[in-house]
Amino acid sequence: MKTAIIVVIALLIIGGGVWAYYASVGPSNAPGQSDQVVCTMDAKLCPDGSYVGRIGPDCQFAQCPGSPGGTSTSY
Repeated sequence: MKTAIIVVIALLIIGGGVWAYYASVGPSNAPGQSDQVVCTMDAKLCPDGSYVGRIGPDCQFAQCPGSPGGTSTSY
């Protein structure tokens, strides 16, 4: 009888822990379902010789300093 009570209590504790974990992360933020965007680490050479990387949710290159979107070479 003691063993059955211990097993039931252990199952309740484990179930409560699993429920608390998924309640805290939510169904849309479960492991493997992130809203984060990962951009490649390439760079764009600006006309002034500086480099800019990709930013934002669309991973577009940042604007070159002092240029309103001029052309440049990508590497």
